Amino acid sequence: MTSVNPLGFGDPLRLGPYRLLGVLGEGGMGKVYFAAGPDGRPAAVKVLRPELAHDQHLAQRFVREAHTAQAVTSPGVARVLGAELEAGRPWIATEFLAGPTLAEAVDGHGPLTEQAVRSLAAALGATLRDIHAAGLVHRDIKPANIVLTSDGPRVIDFGIARPEHGLTLTTTGQIPVTPGYGAPEQVLGRRVTAAADVFSLGAVLVYAATGRPAYAGAHVAAVQYAVVHERPALDGLPAALHPLIAPCFQHDPALRPAPEQIARVFAPDRKAARDAWRRGPLREEVKRREAEMRRQLSSAATAGATTAATTTVGSSPSGPSRRRFLTVWGAGGAVLLAGAGTGGTLWWLRDRQESALPPAGDAPAARLLDRANAGIRPTPLWGPLEVAASGPLPTPVVLRDVVVFAARSGGLTALKVVDGSTKWTLPDLSAKARQLAVGEDDFAAADTTGRLVVRNASTSEERWSVANADVAFLLAATAEGIYFLTRKGQLRAVDTAGRSIRWTVPSKESGTDSTGPFAAVGRGRLVLSGTNGDVTVLDTATGRGVWHIKGQSSQALQPVVEDDSVYLGGHTLTAVTLTTGKRRWAVDTHGEWGPPALDPDGLTAVDGGLAYRYEKDGTRTELWIVDLNSPYPSMQQPAVQGDCIWVIEGDFENAGVSGLSKEGKDRLWTYERDNSGPWTMAAAGNRVFLLSKGKVVAMPTS
Repeated sequence: MTSVNPLGFGDPLRLGPYRLLGVLGEGGMGKVYFAAGPDGRPAAVKVLRPELAHDQHLAQRFVREAHTAQAVTSPGVARVLGAELEAGRPWIATEFLAGPTLAEAVDGHGPLTEQAVRSLAAALGATLRDIHAAGLVHRDIKPANIVLTSDGPRVIDFGIARPEHGLTLTTTGQIPVTPGYGAPEQVLGRRVTAAADVFSLGAVLVYAATGRPAYAGAHVAAVQYAVVHERPALDGLPAALHPLIAPCFQHDPALRPAPEQIARVFAPDRKAARDAWRRGPLREEVKRREAEMRRQLSSAATAGATTAATTTVGSSPSGPSRRRFLTVWGAGGAVLLAGAGTGGTLWWLRDRQESALPPAGDAPAARLLDRANAGIRPTPLWGPLEVAASGPLPTPVVLRDVVVFAARSGGLTALKVVDGSTKWTLPDLSAKARQLAVGEDDFAAADTTGRLVVRNASTSEERWSVANADVAFLLAATAEGIYFLTRKGQLRAVDTAGRSIRWTVPSKESGTDSTGPFAAVGRGRLVLSGTNGDVTVLDTATGRGVWHIKGQSSQALQPVVEDDSVYLGGHTLTAVTLTTGKRRWAVDTHGEWGPPALDPDGLTAVDGGLAYRYEKDGTRTELWIVDLNSPYPSMQQPAVQGDCIWVIEGDFENAGVSGLSKEGKDRLWTYERDNSGPWTMAAAGNRVFLLSKGKVVAMPTS
């Protein structure tokens, strides 16, 4: 335990009712003294440096903020006992806390256990709630400002010496925030709100759980740059806690969780927390420090000087009972947090907005067009609306009363299929990871941390999630399983019933964008069309390879599964028995077949600039051919609605969209032939949704 320096020349013997016994420390702002109050209890008294004390505005603000801090009645703070402007020397007295700081505890005993981290987060969340309720922002939450006592974790030095513009009182040349713990808005000198403390709390929890800072660098400027421009280093964190901690690092303060939400969501199991504390070495250190403090206070009171004491400020005999602390605080030495990424899940936004979720709904099918109007481009049902992201996009999902796609502003958005009005937007979901229907009501997506999320399409309500899924690119989904590539390049399956990882196998896939890979599921088989053109089929129960076709196409193409057959485009248009890999039939190509589309009456696919329709049975009877008047092949799957087949004409650079008659050779109409795309589309309920260049339009069909 660090020795307290004796009082020196110029040090006062008393400030107000406090008898000064020694010097705890000093810095650019002032000195902190170890003192005894009129009741004999220990206190830490901070005195402003003389050169700062001469600034009357600063001195008055120093005391005024201390008086404001006295309104904080939380058991989780080192309470302000008094503050005065005495003989031109402003001082602030706080409770003295003898326990180690969190920084000392982690340095001496290693990272905390998962239960201890939960307890720490819940306690600090509740404390920040109380501080903010008093109108204060701490602005310097860090491991050195959290003291571990037998009554629980306590926050010290909370904002009582901070100017109203939000910067710490420092001498010239010092930085205004603690590197790696101050929020981006603090680093940039912008307006600071209570959300800055939440960012700092996230950094504290990462340090407590891993023993390493969330942001590091070779020098201070590098650390501050990382805070503003980079993601925190969260490697080493478990799946259970990662989605709870990562949201604290949102760069937009409005997207960070509120302290009360943190307190609630991190609430630990009381018995587990109590047992961890009883077995942990930290309890003995706290007891030893508190006993030493009492001994030194007694010695100093009788001798008029102190010889040894702790270097941290702050303990409250009138705080919460020891019994209460033993139920919520634990310690240990294992690194138990794992994961990576930021943004995290928006569980706190969901919690805030649960009551404001849009109502569930269904949409009636649109009225079919009269075939007498063939040749005349139909008027859109609504749009085009400039609400979609630009560039090649994943295929939209149409469920219930909404169409879901990548939003212009980021994340995913849902428009009502009837009128195109926005029903919801989820900015934290990844557009690049794709979105897939799961049954008739829900869709699967991933957030920016790789967490797998299943939500109700109509309301956006989260159904369930798998935090450690590590999703990079969703491939296929059914009511039984969801299949995807991980950010480490693995192929992974999640069981929807158990809501857990079913299997993970190696994968050679590296492309994860609108060009693939693509997959389909049926009869216990996952059919994967890779970016190299190979087709691989795996057992959905085990991830074991079943059969393989090398060089089926020049690129990834969407396979189509129906009953015991899988239909493939590429160098041949092929039907293959799903379970065995035996080829049933194949049609050669004039260029390269795009992915086929199936409907109850037949199969449609595009080869070069020609659209073909066949019987689905083994006869491969050709029903018709339509010349699309485009020399460019289309690698997009046609969409069938009513008696109309919509096809993308050509590739990403030379494309239009045409509606073809399912029953004959007629081209019914062409939509925006002069728009070179890229295009993507989806169809349901007699509506076809076309997306291109950031616009979305809903078209009727015949």
